[in-house]
Amino acid sequence: MRIIALSTLKAYWEKRPAYRDAEQPVLAWYRAVKNANWRSPADVKAAFGTASVLKNGRVVFNIAGNKYRLVVWINYDFGVVYVRFIGTHRQYDAIDAQTV
Repeated sequence: MRIIALSTLKAYWEKRPAYRDAEQPVLAWYRAVKNANWRSPADVKAAFGTASVLKNGRVVFNIAGNKYRLVVWINYDFGVVYVRFIGTHRQYDAIDAQTV
């Protein structure tokens, strides 16, 4: 899969020292997704059983033991994953994952 954009993920932990512990778990997620070939939400669930599949291609991933949440939009036809949000569980609770 092609992931847009790694720079968004890096900025999250580089600009906020309190979130530096997200780096390795996020990079592990990135490597796994980069090597994936998802054609449907079922493929995502097979790879990440704790992922929450929402409507219209949105998926929420639990990162670092659910300390962080990562919201993406997946275009399965083109094999592209768009990063829409990364934040702590508390920050995630303050957003609407379907519209962010």
